[in-house]
Amino acid sequence: MTDHVDVIVVGAGLSGVGAVAHLQDRCPDLTWTVLEARDAIGGTWDLFRYPGVRSDSDMFTLGYAFRPWTSTTAIADGATIRTYIADTARERGIDEAIRFGHRVVAAEWCSATARWTVTAATSGTSGRAAGTVTLTCRFLFFCAGYYRYERGYEPVLPGAERFAGKIVHPQHWPADLQWAGRRVVVVGSGATAVTLVPALAREAAHVTMLQRSPSYVLSVPTRDPLARRLFGGRLPLRPAAALVRARNIALVTLMYRLSRRFPARMRRYLLDAARAQLPPGYDVDTHFSPAYDPWDQRLCVVPSGDLFRAVREGRASVVTDRIATLTEHGVALASGTELSADVVVAATGLSLQMLGGATLRVDGRDVDTGRSVVYKGVLVSGVPNFALTFGYTNASWTLKADLAATYVCRLLRHMRRHGHGAVTPVDPPTNRLAPLIGLRSGYVARAADRLPRRGATGPWQATNSYPRDLLVLRLGRIGGRHLRFSPAPTPAPTPTLPKTQEVA
Repeated sequence: MTDHVDVIVVGAGLSGVGAVAHLQDRCPDLTWTVLEARDAIGGTWDLFRYPGVRSDSDMFTLGYAFRPWTSTTAIADGATIRTYIADTARERGIDEAIRFGHRVVAAEWCSATARWTVTAATSGTSGRAAGTVTLTCRFLFFCAGYYRYERGYEPVLPGAERFAGKIVHPQHWPADLQWAGRRVVVVGSGATAVTLVPALAREAAHVTMLQRSPSYVLSVPTRDPLARRLFGGRLPLRPAAALVRARNIALVTLMYRLSRRFPARMRRYLLDAARAQLPPGYDVDTHFSPAYDPWDQRLCVVPSGDLFRAVREGRASVVTDRIATLTEHGVALASGTELSADVVVAATGLSLQMLGGATLRVDGRDVDTGRSVVYKGVLVSGVPNFALTFGYTNASWTLKADLAATYVCRLLRHMRRHGHGAVTPVDPPTNRLAPLIGLRSGYVARAADRLPRRGATGPWQATNSYPRDLLVLRLGRIGGRHLRFSPAPTPAPTPTLPKTQEVA
């Protein structure tokens, strides 16, 4: 099976569906297809099914600009987000062109033909035969994120073989797991842990969040106050939603900039906000005061303070300590105390994987993503006709995904107007390089050698700034000395049959 399209989009999650919608609107004359490794739309939001799973970004910015979020609910659960993505795909007919169960394993570029040859492994589900298929395209757009879907990060828990209860990882939550009336220990302090604890505490006998070190936790309203005032009023719904979106972008941008410029003040603000929602005399400095500055790692958001409320009501507790070993009936800590547990949840983080594990080759040369440098946060040095989506870490993922898709569409239109067959970012910087994700989180550090790099200046810089990217990606010039455009290859002439063989 060999097919050819203008653009192959890899991934049918939030980024992939959004990318195709931009292609439909801005490049309607191009052909495209979507390759999705799983059997459903939604990506991460279809994979994660643990209790309480939700966004930690507001839906007015996590939702698409072209399909505004019109509910007053700012922080939505995973099922709602999954439905939103699937509804967007269905309304635009995108779902009918997605090839499910197609996991891209390799892609090779040929300069002579200015084409990618993409090999995908088929899963053998939903009536398809297991095997491989090959497709070709002029432009390859990876929207598969950077999580390893097969498994999350699972550090060795000493004594795990002695534990008589259940040990689970949130990334693959057992559908039949029973925690009602049981004692649960959630190991971790990141976004997954602070989501799980209050959700499990509704039914568990008690939930303990066991953390080696704390994270910053900020409470935000579940329902947006401005949206509640504007929606249903005199202002039409779409302009009202756009206004709320613009306000939220401004607030998130301001908070991030203040955190970087005045870290001590923002630290005090975050700790005071946590202290106000916890019992009098609670040891905030031990359990909610990290050793790093705000936004050195991603800020944990809790809707309407649900984590603080669970602690305040005694249904949950936070313990800051290290695991010595698991025992038959719980977790022994380095301090000498032991936590009783029937269930241990290893909310210990994610494993990163570039390009969904696929390999890239350009004219027979392997591409090492860890040595590549991103151009404008979208293209990759030395790789022709290729783009990837990396969303923001300090704001909603979709804000950057939307801008990346807009830029790719502008680039494709520019190439068609000028007869270009290929575009390649060239002459990347060789010094002052850093991983593309500028966080000190453990999951980033563990994958530093596999992440693309970013430069410190010019188009190689990745600033995590939506206003700057808006100017560069949506309004800035397409060309530049760091982009090399190549002419489209001349089609091979159609052979002419001898007259004696022509058919009338």
